[in-house]
Amino acid sequence: MRIISHSAMWLIVISLLNGCFFSGQERQRWTLADQGTTSIALSRDARFALLYSKEKHLQLWDLSSSELLTQLGIQDPERNIISTIRFSDNGRFAVTATQTNFAVWDLAWSQSSGLWSVSDGLITDIAISNNGEEVLLGLTNGKAIFIDLVSGRRLEFLAHVEKVNSVSISPNGRYALTGGNDHNAYFWSTESGQILHHFPHKQRIRTVTLQRDGHLALTSDSGNHAIIWNLSSGKQQAQLKSWSRQLIFSSARFSDDGKLLVTGSPAARVSLWNTNSGERIESFEVELLKSISPPRAVVYDAAFDNNQHVVSAASSGVIQAWNSELNYE
Repeated sequence: MRIISHSAMWLIVISLLNGCFFSGQERQRWTLADQGTTSIALSRDARFALLYSKEKHLQLWDLSSSELLTQLGIQDPERNIISTIRFSDNGRFAVTATQTNFAVWDLAWSQSSGLWSVSDGLITDIAISNNGEEVLLGLTNGKAIFIDLVSGRRLEFLAHVEKVNSVSISPNGRYALTGGNDHNAYFWSTESGQILHHFPHKQRIRTVTLQRDGHLALTSDSGNHAIIWNLSSGKQQAQLKSWSRQLIFSSARFSDDGKLLVTGSPAARVSLWNTNSGERIESFEVELLKSISPPRAVVYDAAFDNNQHVVSAASSGVIQAWNSELNYE
């Protein structure tokens, strides 16, 4: 009887916790690709979405008016699948990448600024600065490459000894954060290549991101260690708290003021975190892609709109805006 009583108690506790974690309600949705998408990104203010699908190729949407702004088409003559899309912080430019090439887009003019090929490794991740002139690449050969597309200046960052999984660049293009399979993340200068901070982990680093003002950074590994760092001191500010054995992210973004962090997972979950305490504030389950078995979805991106609502974009081709009953302050 005591065992049964304890089991019942744990079931009640788990149910209450799940109710807390998944209490958010959807406030709006946009279905942009019925058959799903291989990549989708949101602008920082969650007004614009850029996505790629095999059926309709590359499309730019204005979510505030639910309007398709333009069909950008294919990236290269071979019609390679676009696997990564990133907006610049100001939303003016975007970069799209296959495994072997990348294109920069001036979204104000709805046209490509050029197509560049990469020959010494496959592209794992990419980021772009505000002026659309600098990009940062992560490659399978362990290199992180900073390129000034106007001057042609190229800086190879060689501190990683295994595949680079995730990269992030400051809006002004002067600083980079990279993380890889060698269990290390580095915050470094794109002007000199000098390492400014080293963030070691015990497992492979899957996701890194910078807060737009340069105050904070997130490094997250393939276990359950996701750490927020103070970049002024290089010291840990908080570790995200979770009961899960694994805390794997497919996307991460700080709020503009750095008080909040929103993360997406490969398992259809969006979570909101307090960056000072590391506590999870709330979580949401995104729409699954039902045309595959079993139905599933990867959260490719998440952002905060101008009202601080969380907006998520998933491989199901569905973007969702979420309400929350909690006060985030």
